[in-house]
Amino acid sequence: MGTGNLFVIAAPSGTGKTTLVKALVNELPGLAVSISHTTRAKRPNEENGLNYFFINEDEFRRMIEKGEFLEYATVFGAFYGTSHRWV
Repeated sequence: MGTGNLFVIAAPSGTGKTTLVKALVNELPGLAVSISHTTRAKRPNEENGLNYFFINEDEFRRMIEKGEFLEYATVFGAFYGTSHRWV
């Protein structure tokens, strides 16, 4: 497995994180974005496997039990998590 740098972009909802990340990906060769898992409902403009992996709560809890997440949290009643696989 290769090594690299991990950058975390964190800020409140609606502050421009997605815009910033898109600009960085377009400007920096080799930069990739991890895709998080979530239990929230997919919005009309989102695609499974592109914006998030949309899964149900039972599947999310199974992934927690298997230790598949680097981190996870509950936000506004929905689970969000970053899997080892994507990092």
